[in-house]
Amino acid sequence: MSEETKNTEAQNDAAPKVSAEQFLKDFNWHNYEEGIDVIEDTQLEEFEKLVAENFVDTLNDEVVKGTVINLTDRDAIIDINAKSEGVISLNEFRYNPDLKVGDSVDVLIDVREDATGQLILSHRKARVIQAWDRVNNAHETGEIVNGFVKCRTKGGMIVDVFGIEAFLPGSQIDVKPIRDYDVYVNKTMEFKVVKINHEFKNVVVSHKALIEADIEEQKKEIIGQLEKGQVLEGTVKNVTSYGVFVDLGGVDGLVHITDLSWSRINHPSEMVELDQKLNVVILDFDEAKTRIQLGLKQLKPHPWEALNGDLKVGDKVKGKVVVIADYGAFIEVEEGVEGLVHVSEMSWSTHLRSAQDFVKVGDEVDAVVLTLDREERKMSLGIKQITPDPWTDITSKYPVDSTHTGIVRNFTNFGVFVELEEGIDGLIYISDLSWTKKVKHPSDFCAVGDKLDVVVLELDVDGRKLSLGHKQTQTNPWDKYEGEFAVGTKHTASIDDVNDKGATVKFNDDVIAFAPGRHLEKEDGSKLGKGDNAEFVVIEFNKEFKRVVISHTALFREEEAKVVKQAAKKAQNQEKTTLGDLDALAELKAKLEKGGN
Repeated sequence: MSEETKNTEAQNDAAPKVSAEQFLKDFNWHNYEEGIDVIEDTQLEEFEKLVAENFVDTLNDEVVKGTVINLTDRDAIIDINAKSEGVISLNEFRYNPDLKVGDSVDVLIDVREDATGQLILSHRKARVIQAWDRVNNAHETGEIVNGFVKCRTKGGMIVDVFGIEAFLPGSQIDVKPIRDYDVYVNKTMEFKVVKINHEFKNVVVSHKALIEADIEEQKKEIIGQLEKGQVLEGTVKNVTSYGVFVDLGGVDGLVHITDLSWSRINHPSEMVELDQKLNVVILDFDEAKTRIQLGLKQLKPHPWEALNGDLKVGDKVKGKVVVIADYGAFIEVEEGVEGLVHVSEMSWSTHLRSAQDFVKVGDEVDAVVLTLDREERKMSLGIKQITPDPWTDITSKYPVDSTHTGIVRNFTNFGVFVELEEGIDGLIYISDLSWTKKVKHPSDFCAVGDKLDVVVLELDVDGRKLSLGHKQTQTNPWDKYEGEFAVGTKHTASIDDVNDKGATVKFNDDVIAFAPGRHLEKEDGSKLGKGDNAEFVVIEFNKEFKRVVISHTALFREEEAKVVKQAAKKAQNQEKTTLGDLDALAELKAKLEKGGN
């Protein structure tokens, strides 16, 4: 060890000992930093040790306690036991207008030193850090916290918790639906922190969570005291399309729409409204699932029990249509007492339609009781029985051969159903539609809704059937054609078409004659063709089948002429000429031709 070092140590040992506070107070920071005062290593180590023990670390983000040592118009001077005092704007203390010298406050070092060497502190940031610590702790431990409801927002409310704005969803305000959020604004309430999003610094709180546990216990206690058939008073809490939820004082029960009234209703709102007080009866409950089934209509006697005891089959009743189906309509004759009118009992017509064609919901109708079963609580009604059966005097109204006008109602493959009046329908067979037209399907002749003149052809009272004809309302043109196109008469026309069997010749819209191939031969031996104009003689006429057979050859061949004369003579003695006669004539003609050869 050198002599100089020994002397220095000796001087240090000989120097009087001072306290740490006095040392730090006397230490010249400026001279030390500028290099004016030289500090021995041992003194520097001692200094650093004293600083570590007595001064706060201004390089970390810890929240530290500080003391207000001075207040200006704009700032608060805070001593945090560091090299210099810190400064905080008074704006950060707006929430505490009573701040005074000597108060202890939480601060965070915002800037270690400004241009003047002062620390810039933040009380607001310190409060935020502490608030987040408290919020996180409350979330982890389930601690109940107080919050101030600041305002409404979309979907809920904004709540101040420890200085942090948290979100309170509308569904988490209370266990019952909230219709007026504004009543909670500016109120201090208890909450539970239910969710924290650290990435976006979002906090979600719930007031509902605090009371749900108590409510569950209340529910179990209340349900444990319930009995089927027990009548309780409750308050309508919610109205849905399928029923009404009733608050029984801490536990909810459901009155299904079918248990609200003995009568049919379209929506529960027709009977009850929110917050209405109701007496309800307990129908059933499930302790495990805490479900309670309630009834309102059960508090009144069943309407069938109050039904007039004198009501019997055949009596007339008046009621309102409450439900319509394709097969019929339900008529409410008294509150809760309904009868079914089958569609077949709505009209005397045998052609059934949908019930909606006769009545609609809300209609007031008269009906007759057809069946009545008080034990099964069933009743069937009839509407058509209010009016007389139109078939009662059918023979006088629609005698055979009488003419009427009806409306086409529907078709079948074999004919047309025509309605003469409500309950009176008749059938026109396809063969009785026209004297001249060949109708393949009735829809080719007329349309539903058309009016047709008809003649009554047959009447079956027991079977309630009418056979009608339309063509019979007009003169049969074939009566005239029977003379005009009699066998032996001659006519001139053009050939309309030719095929392997012969040719067709159109004389008018009704008469289209047929000429067999052998009767198309001309006098020179050639045959007539399509479009050729020639004279023909009728060799057969059949009114029933509307058949006319003609021949050109018979005009110049004697044998054929004889055959025509024989056919004409025979036609005068017979009402009808058949195809068999033609065959016989053809055989005779063939024999004559063979004999001639």
